[in-house]
Amino acid sequence: MMRFFLVLALAWLVMLPPSADAALRPGELLEDPELEARARALGRELRCVVCQNQSIDDSNAELAQDFRRIVRERVLAGESNEEIKQYMVDRYGEFVLLRPPITANTIVLWGGPFAILLIGAGIAYATARRRQTAEADDLSPDERRRLNELLADGSESRS
Repeated sequence: MMRFFLVLALAWLVMLPPSADAALRPGELLEDPELEARARALGRELRCVVCQNQSIDDSNAELAQDFRRIVRERVLAGESNEEIKQYMVDRYGEFVLLRPPITANTIVLWGGPFAILLIGAGIAYATARRRQTAEADDLSPDERRRLNELLADGSESRS
């Protein structure tokens, strides 16, 4: 039993995501702790376009390393966080931002699936209602009378 828990614990450790520090190389770190903290904060706001759902601060991809280098160079040059983000957006598009600003394009991107879902639900509801009324209207007067008789007989036999 102890062996099972040991294997389970090792499997859990292997499956843990690597820490952000594991992605950074020692040569990338800035000497000034304040500037390094600012660069790390910016790195958590920028997406690795290779990994797509990881920040450049968390990614081990070579492109993420290049992005971290660019961010640190611009931090050292004295640019503001907004200037650095705008530089990255100008070069790589809004996709590089992990939290893109709300614009007409992003509203359509986020709201589109919900709108399609609502439209589909409306069409399904309208189709079901139309089918229900169409089935009821398909009976001739004789068929309707016979159906009513059968229904009446069925309810009497239950009593």
